[in-house]
Amino acid sequence: MKLRKVSGCEDKTCPAVYVSGRGTAVVQGDHVHAEGLMLGEGETAVELPLRSS
Repeated sequence: MKLRKVSGCEDKTCPAVYVSGRGTAVVQGDHVHAEGLMLGEGETAVELPLRSS
């Protein structure tokens, strides 16, 4: 899958948002486990800050 970054910093370790060639969004962020979060098989959740620091 080919991605194009649409938001985020240039460093490879910070939160970012990408658009794929399939018309989907992909997010990069810190992996989270949270109370009440129910994920399906193969799914993961990431945390993105509402504001950049």
